[in-house]
Amino acid sequence: MATLTSPQSALRTASEEDIVIRAVGLTKVFKDFWGRPKARAVDNVDFEVRRGEVFGLLGPNGSGKSTTIKMILGLLYPTKGAISVFGQSPRDVKTKARIGYLPEESYLYRFLNPGETLDFFGNLFELDSRERQSRAEQLIEMVGLNQARTRTVGEFSKGMQRRIGLAQALINNPDLVILDEPTAGLDPIGCHEIKQLILALAKRGKTVILSSHLLADVEDVCDRVVIYYGGRIQAQGTLKELLAEPDEVQITAPLLERETLQRALEILREKGGDRVRLDTPTQNLESYFLGVVERARAQAETSGATSGNQVAQFIAGDANTSAGQSDRVLDRLTRPATVPLLPVEVTEPKPAVDEALLKTLAKPVESEPTPLPVVEKPAAVDLTKANEKLSGLLGQKKP
Repeated sequence: MATLTSPQSALRTASEEDIVIRAVGLTKVFKDFWGRPKARAVDNVDFEVRRGEVFGLLGPNGSGKSTTIKMILGLLYPTKGAISVFGQSPRDVKTKARIGYLPEESYLYRFLNPGETLDFFGNLFELDSRERQSRAEQLIEMVGLNQARTRTVGEFSKGMQRRIGLAQALINNPDLVILDEPTAGLDPIGCHEIKQLILALAKRGKTVILSSHLLADVEDVCDRVVIYYGGRIQAQGTLKELLAEPDEVQITAPLLERETLQRALEILREKGGDRVRLDTPTQNLESYFLGVVERARAQAETSGATSGNQVAQFIAGDANTSAGQSDRVLDRLTRPATVPLLPVEVTEPKPAVDEALLKTLAKPVESEPTPLPVVEKPAAVDLTKANEKLSGLLGQKKP
């Protein structure tokens, strides 16, 4: 399994055109009903995010990461300081149209299926119907929900909701993608593919801001990070600068004979003493897991979310890649899986027909007619006697 390689391992000095986000003295103070300061969520923060890099926002809960993201999106206003996105105010509508956002919780309409969900969000960006349909098809395939396109979002697991949430964040082909805990709820295959997609976006000049508590994911893809605590940036820089241990060196060698190893250790320990260690290198659990699944995928099918899908064409573009480790990673991302799964036609056997039962069901049902209610006839009236009686009564009333 190939190791993920950052596309911006050697960062150059950024020019003004390369600055996507700039924060100077950024401060946000939340106040109570009476206008008294209640919490200083972000306190005098300075940072810049450059075009084509993956920028990590790290910190414990309540350190100010989400507040910073909301100010970048224009959802909150700074109490003090300034922030610009693409050289404009975050409140600018044209600026917002260039941003894709995946929140920590996927707030989607639960009665829409994936295609209807993407069509709705594409309509918000005023994409024509043909373009919306084309992008929706590519994104559904890319995030591995092709087998679940007829199901409603309310039936999805959390991991599947994150997948369709990522698709809606990319429907407008944004220049700035903000991902808040994008791998939450995803299986290891989904996490690996999200990281590959982030690298593909950065390679094509898009800027990605990643906020995550999974530090291994951040280490795999981020070029630079800032670490928040108490609303302030406690550390920032490239991962190489922050993680390097200058007082130690690592030597990797092929499997050697015991005598050669013993002689090499004696030489090293003469200078390094007890700090010299000998160990067998191992691959990480993620690489081993993905290798096992890749071999199993060649022999079996699954009804769950699929992997190994192509990056959407409208995101990938037609850019030609040059030689190099980063380009080889992208070439692998944008071609079909090595072992494609062949469609299997399943023919259900026709059930045997019970002719006797069929004749019985087809025979008309003979039912007895419902008897009509019996109505008793009134007794016959003798009109002669009635007239005589009436005349007698009338005669009695005459004076």
